[in-house]
Amino acid sequence: MPGSVQSIERGAAILRLLARSPGRLGIGEIAGSLGLARSTAHGIVRTLQRVGFVEQDEATAKYGLGAALLHLGTSYLDVNELRSRAINWADALAARSGEAVRIGTVLDGQVLVVHHVFRPDDTLQTLDVGSLLPMHATALGKALLAYDSGAAAAVRAGGLEPRTRRTITTPSALSHALARAREVGWVTEVEEMTMGEAGVAAPIRGYGGLVVGAIGISGAVERICDTRGRPDPVLVTYVRDAARAVSRDLGASRYRPSTSG
Repeated sequence: MPGSVQSIERGAAILRLLARSPGRLGIGEIAGSLGLARSTAHGIVRTLQRVGFVEQDEATAKYGLGAALLHLGTSYLDVNELRSRAINWADALAARSGEAVRIGTVLDGQVLVVHHVFRPDDTLQTLDVGSLLPMHATALGKALLAYDSGAAAAVRAGGLEPRTRRTITTPSALSHALARAREVGWVTEVEEMTMGEAGVAAPIRGYGGLVVGAIGISGAVERICDTRGRPDPVLVTYVRDAARAVSRDLGASRYRPSTSG
């Protein structure tokens, strides 16, 4: 059987990215969201433009879906599939890290928790499946925003509500945090959502490199971080390994995440 065609996978990912964006996107935004070189993204977009799948706005030079596409769903991956592919890896991550594990995806500008594995001890815990979390104040949310320029712009425009005294509340600080997340391939939050708690998360990718969800751990700051508030590198490795494993199961085998840290 012939193998998959990488350029087609990337083209499909670009269409899906444009479909779920509330506005048009520039080449830099498309390339950044999918982890592509600008020249690669530009070549694919121009090809899609020639066949009518993508249109360019003359005033802004940004791109959106073309008239040749009468309809394209806003999400190509059903949350049930994301959950079913990730269950085993989430269980393993909870066992390795000793912390609670959540898997989330974007829903109406918030993080929808689609799977939750309890911390493997006997403490009383509440199931978070179905909960909606703020994107700017959680590791899961920032892992998603880092690769979705449209969602990030909408969150910044909607205001960054403080949840604690450590919540990111300015667009510039959020932009810096998201840029750092793209650089290292993971993101952390320390007492930004709840005082005394911290989290680490990494993006989950599907075909073509499109980010379709995020997986992360959360727990007490003293277990997740050192005395300077930096996350334990072993825990970071566990999270990134789990994200890569789920991504491979979802067809992102060609994706090569950053190895800097």
